[in-house]
Amino acid sequence: QVQLVESGGGLVQAGGSLRLSCTVSGSIFSSNAIRWYRQAPTKQRELVAAISIAASTNYADFAKGRFTISRDNAKNTVYLQMNSLKPEDTAVYYCAAARFLSLTTPHSWGLGTQVTVSS
Repeated sequence: QVQLVESGGGLVQAGGSLRLSCTVSGSIFSSNAIRWYRQAPTKQRELVAAISIAASTNYADFAKGRFTISRDNAKNTVYLQMNSLKPEDTAVYYCAAARFLSLTTPHSWGLGTQVTVSS
């Protein structure tokens, strides 16, 4: 069974930075795209960024220029570097494994990590 474990969330002031990590077990990491989603209170879950096996990436418009997704194949880990954080970035951030970079529904999810940005 695929396991995804997020870490790195926390409380940060507006303008600050955080780096989230998603460690994926097993060979699934090497055969799946990994995506970051977020869900704020009372809002629907939304895609933040995604990275393919070949390290192609895509970003939501709100993430472009501020967030960077990367993967370390030796550590089975995907990172989400978040800079210039805003209070509206406050959410639970989830990583998920999907067969492709986009269009497919993720088949496995982590439990999430809370990010809180204070003004």
